[in-house]
Amino acid sequence: MKKASLFDECLFMDAGFGKVLIHDSPYMKVLSFGFKAGQSLPLHAHDLEGQVSIVVLSGQGEFLAKDSTIPAKAGDLLIADIAEPHGVRAISDMCVLVTIAPPI
Repeated sequence: MKKASLFDECLFMDAGFGKVLIHDSPYMKVLSFGFKAGQSLPLHAHDLEGQVSIVVLSGQGEFLAKDSTIPAKAGDLLIADIAEPHGVRAISDMCVLVTIAPPI
């Protein structure tokens, strides 16, 4: 069993978003991303099977999809196949938790 304090794990950086690996196993990967206002994880996809979940822990921004943007605020959750294009853009400082299963 493992415990992590998600709000303590969020890393903000001036030059690009912060990323913290919280958990990595053969079954799943869990990461925390800290975005300052205006920073983003560009739209991208992975050529493999699995799913990704992105939950907004704090702040607000947008989930990026192939043909649209979806408003995102604290408490919102996006779940997608990992092969489906996805990304995040912060409007305010924003902390998100990403889970990938199986891990890449």
